[in-house]
Amino acid sequence: MCRNIKTLFNFDPPVTEDEIRAASLQFVRKISGFNKPSKANEAAFLAAIDEVAGISTRLLRSLETTAPPKSREEEAAKARARAAERFGT
Repeated sequence: MCRNIKTLFNFDPPVTEDEIRAASLQFVRKISGFNKPSKANEAAFLAAIDEVAGISTRLLRSLETTAPPKSREEEAAKARARAAERFGT
């Protein structure tokens, strides 16, 4: 999976539409191989982003868990620690 796509479920505060759209954009970029599509492919690219975002929103709203919500700050700190270990920074 693309490392730029972050887990969006079970956070406090809940995920925003902008975060879902950003993850959808990364997903469509990954599977299409385009960072920025040509004019000929732009409509299909944007439609795919909208569809992935809609499906992702429905999925996230339908999921249930008994686990307590995760803290964005704690998860970000864990990600920074993993990156530092991985890349030595």
